[in-house]
Amino acid sequence: MSKAVVFAYHNVGVRCLSVLLAHGVDVKLVVTHRDNPKETIWFDSVAELAALHGIPVITPDNPNTPEIIEQIRALQPDFFFSFYYREMLKRELLEIPKRGALNMHGSLLPKYRGRVPVNWAIIHGETETGSTLHYMTEKPDNGDIVAKQAVPILPNDTALQVFQKVTVAAEMALNACLPDLLAGRAKAVKQDLTKGAYFGGRKAEDGVIDWSQSAQAIHNLVRAVAPPYPGATTRLMGKPMRILQTLVTGCSVSEEKPAFYVKEGKAYAICGNGVLQVVQFELDEMAMSAAEFAKRFGTQKFEFNC
Repeated sequence: MSKAVVFAYHNVGVRCLSVLLAHGVDVKLVVTHRDNPKETIWFDSVAELAALHGIPVITPDNPNTPEIIEQIRALQPDFFFSFYYREMLKRELLEIPKRGALNMHGSLLPKYRGRVPVNWAIIHGETETGSTLHYMTEKPDNGDIVAKQAVPILPNDTALQVFQKVTVAAEMALNACLPDLLAGRAKAVKQDLTKGAYFGGRKAEDGVIDWSQSAQAIHNLVRAVAPPYPGATTRLMGKPMRILQTLVTGCSVSEEKPAFYVKEGKAYAICGNGVLQVVQFELDEMAMSAAEFAKRFGTQKFEFNC
């Protein structure tokens, strides 16, 4: 029976740990994160799953300290598995497992290496993404690939919807390749790093809408940062506004300034190129329908304050 130490968090961590257990992997230890009280916790708990199966759990702020390294080395694991764990594992840790350290990444590598790959894929208008299991090196997301599973990104999919698909893709990829991996038969393919790029993390302020962009580009931003993420933001009538759901109308505009208006019971936003229907929005932290907006403010066009 193969022994493993698992570094995991989030839904991908829960589903992939479940796959390891289903295949009889002896998980000696789970390393995860304490939930951040400042973060919206909308995902499942790896710690709870581990506790259900009697697996020891630790939550170090930094897994690369001498104490943690020695604790893990003493377990003599055959494998490391990292499933949406947020801290980088350094060389001294990565050299411990006899048969290698593997990570599940939420894109089709080598595309979208780095942080929040689902959000970046949507922002860039991709029609496909997925999950990739690869060997870990000190440089993130550039090791040899063991398995991939693709999923579609539909035109109106939000980041949450795509992340749910990517979670299933991760489970499928791991489940398919694990028997060969455990038996030593899995073949790894070197990445061509010229066919992708590295992306960093995103902050709430990255969701501020640039209304000079096209309707399609703004629609991609809105769905990439829709709840449970912070949402796309702007200002209208001097008040903060969150745009939570949009649809591309296909209408064109000619030399009109970006503006918000209600027509025939529906809300619209004029963009640098094209018009969006604004399906869900908040004004001054209050959810509001198009009809409510028209009743309070009228149906004239209001320019965005940005």
